[in-house]
Amino acid sequence: MVDFDFARYVLERRGEVAVRAHTGTAYGFAGERKLRRSFIGTRPVTMAVEATTRLWNDRARDELLSSARLASDDQPRVWSAAKRAADALRLPAPAVYVAVPSFPVRLAALGTDDQPYLVIRADVADALTDAELVAALGHELGHVQNGHVIYVTATHYLSHAAGFFVRWMVQPAMMALKAWTRRAEITCDRAALLACRDLQVTLTTLVKLEIGLDRGGEFDVAAYLAAQPAELDKGFGQRLGQVGELFKAHPLLSKRVAALRRFADGALYVQVTGGDPAGRASTDDIDKQVADLLSVF
Repeated sequence: MVDFDFARYVLERRGEVAVRAHTGTAYGFAGERKLRRSFIGTRPVTMAVEATTRLWNDRARDELLSSARLASDDQPRVWSAAKRAADALRLPAPAVYVAVPSFPVRLAALGTDDQPYLVIRADVADALTDAELVAALGHELGHVQNGHVIYVTATHYLSHAAGFFVRWMVQPAMMALKAWTRRAEITCDRAALLACRDLQVTLTTLVKLEIGLDRGGEFDVAAYLAAQPAELDKGFGQRLGQVGELFKAHPLLSKRVAALRRFADGALYVQVTGGDPAGRASTDDIDKQVADLLSVF
């Protein structure tokens, strides 16, 4: 007889999610975890997350999935890339849906931490190579692996369905969540690299998704990456931020490129990819440098 207590299993799973949300992963950016812990108990964020969970469970999930196709059913290329990314990150692949081009975001991890969904627009999937798809989906799996999903979902619906929320909570919650998402992107860029195991492909994917797809075939991603100032790699203390960045959910692209290059040269990534980590910067040291890089002022 197998003693399987479903209620106990649910409690254990919730415990795993809570631990993951608190501690993150070995590759996770410490600045993201610190900020997330600081706002978890704040009333606007807590209320926004609770309202998002109700919205998602009541109708948003069905509205989303009604206009998307399950990749495991009829999108083998996308599903294969998701499984490759999940295997590299050592976690089960969640459900992956391919959405219509009118979907409001190109690529996202939405849902709850217990039941996450990856969604990618069909036109975006078509514009990426197989290796780039692994990196792109690996980034979203980073949100899953680090307990980000409910906060990403809250940010999405605060931006696209603000009328559902109590008016006074929207702006305070949005400011807190956007400050967090700018740091969460650093963690998930690292997940993309760990899934893909190719820095150039990962950087190309990042640039394509941020600006390349908007500019069409004439945009030269390689030239953009080559033109990034060398001091972004050498002088992490430089503050290149602008006040307008405070209102954005992503850091400046140049900062993300520099931060990922630095991580790729660190001890953790070198060791994961079979190299000798001796003499390489630790993740803690890199995180201190990246925190300075991300500073807006």
